[in-house]
Formats: sequence, structure tokens, C-alpha cells
Amino acid sequence: MLNFTRCHHLKQITQKCFSSAPVKVQSHTQLLLPRAFARAESGKSWHSTHSFVGDKNIVLMGPPGSGKTTVGRILGDKLGCCVIDVDGDVLEKTWNMSASEKLQDVGNERFLEEEGKAVLNLSASGSVISLSGSNPMHDASMWHLKKNGIVVYLDVPLADIISRLKSVRIDRIVGQNTGASVRDLLKHGRLYYKKWYDARVFCESGASAEEVADKVLDVVRRYQDADSETFISTRHVCLKDHDKNFPPKYFSEAVVEGLASDGGLFVPEKEFPKLSRGEWENLIGATYIERAQVLLERCIHPVDIPAAKLGEMIETAYGENFACSKVAPVRHLSGNQFILELFYGPTGSFKDLSLQLMPHVFAYCIPPGCNYAILVATSGDTGSAVLNGFSHLHKSDKERIAVVTFFPENGVSDFQKAEIVGSQRKNGWAIGVKSDFDFCQTAIRRIFNDSDFTGFLTVEYGTILSSANSVNWARLLPQVVYHASAYLELVSQGFISFGNPIDVCIPTGNFGNILAAVYAKMMGIPIRKFICASNQNHVLTDFIKTGHYDLRNRKLAQTFSPSIDILKSSNLERHLYLMANKDGQLMTNLYNQLESQLHFQIEKMLVEKLQQDFVADWCSEGECLAAINTTYHASGYILDPHTAVAKVVADKMQDKSCPVVIASTAHYSKFAPAIMQALRIKELNQAASSQLYLLSSYNALPPPHEALLERMRQKEKMDYQVCVADVDVLKSHVEELIQNWFIRKSE
Repeated sequence: MLNFTRCHHLKQITQKCFSSAPVKVQSHTQLLLPRAFARAESGKSWHSTHSFVGDKNIVLMGPPGSGKTTVGRILGDKLGCCVIDVDGDVLEKTWNMSASEKLQDVGNERFLEEEGKAVLNLSASGSVISLSGSNPMHDASMWHLKKNGIVVYLDVPLADIISRLKSVRIDRIVGQNTGASVRDLLKHGRLYYKKWYDARVFCESGASAEEVADKVLDVVRRYQDADSETFISTRHVCLKDHDKNFPPKYFSEAVVEGLASDGGLFVPEKEFPKLSRGEWENLIGATYIERAQVLLERCIHPVDIPAAKLGEMIETAYGENFACSKVAPVRHLSGNQFILELFYGPTGSFKDLSLQLMPHVFAYCIPPGCNYAILVATSGDTGSAVLNGFSHLHKSDKERIAVVTFFPENGVSDFQKAEIVGSQRKNGWAIGVKSDFDFCQTAIRRIFNDSDFTGFLTVEYGTILSSANSVNWARLLPQVVYHASAYLELVSQGFISFGNPIDVCIPTGNFGNILAAVYAKMMGIPIRKFICASNQNHVLTDFIKTGHYDLRNRKLAQTFSPSIDILKSSNLERHLYLMANKDGQLMTNLYNQLESQLHFQIEKMLVEKLQQDFVADWCSEGECLAAINTTYHASGYILDPHTAVAKVVADKMQDKSCPVVIASTAHYSKFAPAIMQALRIKELNQAASSQLYLLSSYNALPPPHEALLERMRQKEKMDYQVCVADVDVLKSHVEELIQNWFIRKSE
């Protein structure tokens, strides 16, 4: 029988951790320390693993050189618990030889099997277990450890690990004898680590073992405390009984419900998580997928979506579906202006950056056995993006989730309409509405708030309504990633050093895109000014300048930039709520007034607070076309009309004292007639497909969008429904589509 004496705070006790047969290891501290220690104040040592993880183990995983053994010992000191080092305490005592000797004796594959068998015999509780670098390569043993443990991945910068390994003799890395470099072996190991971890410690370069140990305690605390990350409505009013009618929601609940039942939008109850400078610097050389994984892990609790599952979703979303490997690259345009290219997804707009991921998040979050119908209003790009995104779900998920898209029949470009209609599938349909986007968006809110209708759909067809517009938190959250990634790209390309400020200029209609940039700043990205760019529908510009949101006597104008032809900006409510120190009553009053009187005015203090970060202006139709023309002739780059709006406003408002990143929200191919008019190309009367091929022959930047060209090659014309601007008529269409979907599923 092998004995351990590593319970450092209880040295008088000798623990028998294991023998040739599995022996259960109990943490002695759980017998000595009361449960009251479980809510120890932040910054104090944890006195018992039982106080936080019960009988579970903290399992430290990472590559050789990540410091697992040292960090494990420090944790043992802090927690007063048993520490088990797999290499020294399990493998060597089982084999009576060192791990390196065993590896040389039996070879790589046999070593992994022998190592796995030894770990399968380990039974422990309330302990800290430091794995070997190769343990995660054996599935059965990892499942065994996960059953009674929280697996914490020590994600140490590769350069730090290689530096550490150079100072010692390395002879027990699996695969080392194949001739592969240590760097390649470490990269290969990461494929296994991301499969198993429950929580990640994203280590800063040069971090001490003590600092890493403290981070381990932080992530375990977060993992255990799912109730600490909840969402409330922007119209939530705190009452003495904590408002029993509108309790806080978990992430998964907020995603599934879409809109809050009181008419508000879901927002995090607490502040956005913030990364340290060192953590951001670690992401400079990372891929977009790696950046997305780290940032979204911080914003989505692992109880809602486990880290490994989230990683699978992110890789599926941003892998082969994007034409550019960088997903959202940044291109230098001229002077201090840079273009953030957000159009490499399958439907050619920035909406793909959210809607390739959001459907997978939604499908994971919905309860088993429930059917959902997603209602979406689109001003042009969301419609095709949401239909495309939900069409990529697993077959079983597509049988549970249907999508209905409402678009203004005469308020989108011809290509946008063709793309929306052509994206229909067995579980996704498009409805043209003889009105504008604002009506479509308002109609969906009214449908959601019609309890008789929603109750009828639930009872009759077992179907619950939800949304995939940016009012849904899962639609908005992924947009934070590309704003953060843009800054990191500028640092990576050497245009700025980390910490230097930038401005962002964003063509804005529904306020979601620019709000995501605000959230990126809250996470630690040094954005100085948010430049709100409007077209002729400049209600937001007027509001930012005056604090008066006024829809009276204002008619929606149809422009060359239809995706921002919006007057009722939904996500503005989220930002006002943030500025007003989370005053739900104020939001209720303001938006009730907007509904009844078509305007509201915020107080001077809030106007001044808004203008500290925001500036705004608008662009005429003539200025938009002129910007497309002059930019092309100056740099060979073709702006889409929305990006041109932002370019015009950036030229007007930005003081050139720091870089400005202009968000390019769509590929110019989607707006070929406007581009041809701007470039004074005579063949304006050609068919849409001919226009696209003609533009692609110009050899301009950005390159032609192959997925959009392929769309135009499709000869088949799809039917779609058109209805008048009447909420009851829209409801009847929704019911009919859901009824037919329900019948087909039952056959």
C-alpha cells in the first residue's frame, strides 16, 4: 500500500491515497472545517476544497512545462488537502520505474495504454490531482477523472513552455522519438486538452506559479457558482421581494426566450468580464477561432454551455464557412483608416459572424422535446444569414427549430431579396411585408407579447416563439469578438502597440454592431471614440447630438444602404440602461413614451455621458456614391454603400490623431446597381448576375465573393409569401407555416 503525506496543513495526518486496488481518498479538511467557509472573501485563502467543490477533485491539466506539479503543491498548501502528482505518485509507484524509462521501454502507443490503466485505478476525492502531459490522450482515464473532478486547463503561452523546457532535459514527451519538434508536439497536445477541460486558466506570459494557483481558485469558484452570472431585463425594477414576477435568467434562458416578458431586452446583471493586459497580449498571435473561444468562455458560464462544447460550436461556425482564414481581417485603406472586413461568411455580410454561431448555441440551450419557431425581422442582410445559419444545424435540431423571416418587400436590394428567398429551406421561410423594417420589427414584438396567440401555438402545435434578431443576446454577443479581434490585428500587423487607442466608425441602424464595440471596450480593448454613421435616416445621429429621440414627422427613406434604413433602434435601449446605472424604471418610462408619443428626451447629464464616448454624423446619397467612386480610383478598393456611409462620416468626424477602424458590413456585390452607378458603369440595365460578373472582372479589392456568385448561378426560382402590413395577417401566416411544418414532421 502506498501512503501520501502531502496534506500540508494537516501534516499530523497520514493519508492512504491508493493501493494496488482502488482506495478512495478523502480530504480530511472536510471533517474539520464547517460549510460556512464556502463563501470566503475574494483574496483570502480557501481552507477546504470541500467548501467549494465538495468531494470533487481539482484536476490540473496542461502540457509538459506548464507548471502543473508546482501549482498543485501551492494549491495543496492553500486548501489543506491531499496533492497527487500522477507522474511521481501514480505512474512511478505502479511501474517501479520513471515515466521516461517506461516510455523508452514500451514505445508511444503502449505507453499511453499503460498510463491510462494506471490512472483508471486512481480513486480520490477532495484532492488536487496534477496530470501528466499525456494523460488527456487516453479517453477512458479522462472520463474516469471527470466523473469526480473539475478539470482545469493551464493554458500557458507556448513560448513560455518552450523556454522552460530548454532549461531541463526532456525525455518523456510522447512522440518525441518520432523526430517531431517540441513545438509541434505541444501544438498537437492542445487538440486533446481542449476536449476535456471544464475551466481554463489563461496564463499571462511570465506569470508565477503562485499567480497561476490564484487563478485556478478563481475559475473553480466561478465554475461552482453558476448563480452569479444571470441576466435581467433592461426594464427590470428592483423590489423588496426581488421582483418574483421577473426573476433573473440564466444565459440559456435568456437565449431561448429572446425578449424579456416585460418588453425589455436581456443584459448581464453584473459587469462584463475584463481581461488583463497580459491576457490580451497572449491573443495577439492567436487565430480568430482561438480568440473567440477565450472571450466567449468568459461571457458564457460553463454550466450553460461546457467549454469543450462551446469550442466545437465555434470551430463549426468559423471553420470552412468563411472564405478568408482570418474570418474578419483588417486591411489598411489609406492614411489612418483601416477596413474591418466582415463579409467573408456564406451570405456576404457581418450578420454571418453571429448567425453561423448563434443557431448552434440556441439549439444547445433549448429544452429537449420542445419545438421553437424563430421570428426574425430583417432590413436586408439578417434574413439570408439567419436562414443559412439555421440550415446548418444537425438534422435532429432542424426538426425542432423553424425560422420565419419578415422583410420589407420593397425595402431591400434586388440581390438581398433573391438571397433571402433563395435561402429558404424545409424549416425556414421568407415573408415579404408591404411596409418597412420598423413595422416588421414592431410586429414581431407585438406577436411575442400576444399571450393568447403564443399560448395557442404552444398548446396546438407544441411550438414556442423566440427571436434571432440582435435583441437576442446570443446574436449580439459574438459580435464583440470581431471588434476585439480587429484591435489585435492592428497590433499584430505592427500598426500600433498594445494600449494605444483607436476609434471605430460603424454604419448604424439597430445599434447592435456599435454596442458590441462598447462591450469590447468594457472587456479591455482601448477604444477611444465610437463614431455612429447614419444615412438619410439619421435618427441616431440626431439623438447622440441632442439627447432627443424623435420619430414625429419622420418618414423612413429608402436609400442605397438599406440595412441601416431603420428608425426604431432596438439595441439603443441596452446602452441607455448601461449609462443610466441600470435604471429599469427609466427605461420603462422612456420606451412607453416612445410607443405612445413617438419621442423621448434624456436628461442633460446622460447626454453629456453619451457624448463622452460617442460622436455621430450622417451621409447623403450623393456623398455615399462619391465615396465609392473616389475610394476605388484612389486605392482600387470597392466599398459597399454601408461602408461608404461610414467612410464619409469618418472623414468628417475623426481627428486623425489615432487609427480609425471602419466596419465594412457587407460585400459590395450585394449592391451591384448602386456600385455601378457610383463607378459610372453604363450597363446598369443588365440582369443582376451579369452585373456581378461585370464587377468581378474589375480585379478590384476586396476579391469577388464566390458564394454570392454561386448564388446567382442558381437557376431555380423559389416562391415566397407576400402580405400586407397588418399584425393579424402576419400571425395567420406564421400559424399556417408552423401548422404545415408540424404536419410534415408528424408524417
